[in-house]
Amino acid sequence: MVGLEAAGKTTILYRLKMGLNVATASTLGYNEETIVVGSKEYVVWDVGGLEKMREYWRNYIKVHFPSPDATVFVLDSSDEGRLGEALAEWKSLVADPTHANLPCLILANKQDLPGALPPDRLSEMLGLNSLSLLIHLQGTISLTATGLPEGFSWLNSILDTLGR
Repeated sequence: MVGLEAAGKTTILYRLKMGLNVATASTLGYNEETIVVGSKEYVVWDVGGLEKMREYWRNYIKVHFPSPDATVFVLDSSDEGRLGEALAEWKSLVADPTHANLPCLILANKQDLPGALPPDRLSEMLGLNSLSLLIHLQGTISLTATGLPEGFSWLNSILDTLGR
């Protein structure tokens, strides 16, 4: 699970793992947790999103997680000022051969905040209609888990279809 810092990755991870909100700080390195969502057990690596960490995402992921089954990208849909940066990082990540053919769940987080761009607008900005069917964008509110079951239900389904 990757995305810019403060997008909500760690909050989402622990919301899924424990069903509650925990106090978080910027992740240096990564958090690794096993979670169960529906019929699937996931080993999730929440990789830090600070700019210094992003430089190493691809190599870090290749070395530590050489055979991922999917990518989850979290973006703060209320931070329009950094949306271009987030989209550029996402496009760079999925262009990498390690991730090019993997299912990608994009969590458009913080939908409850003022100014949050709705999922349909974000899909349009990402050009998802012209991209792979292996990509799904889901609006979420990490603090209440809104949208998380739906997003991971899609991921479960696509992984089942792919036999993973």
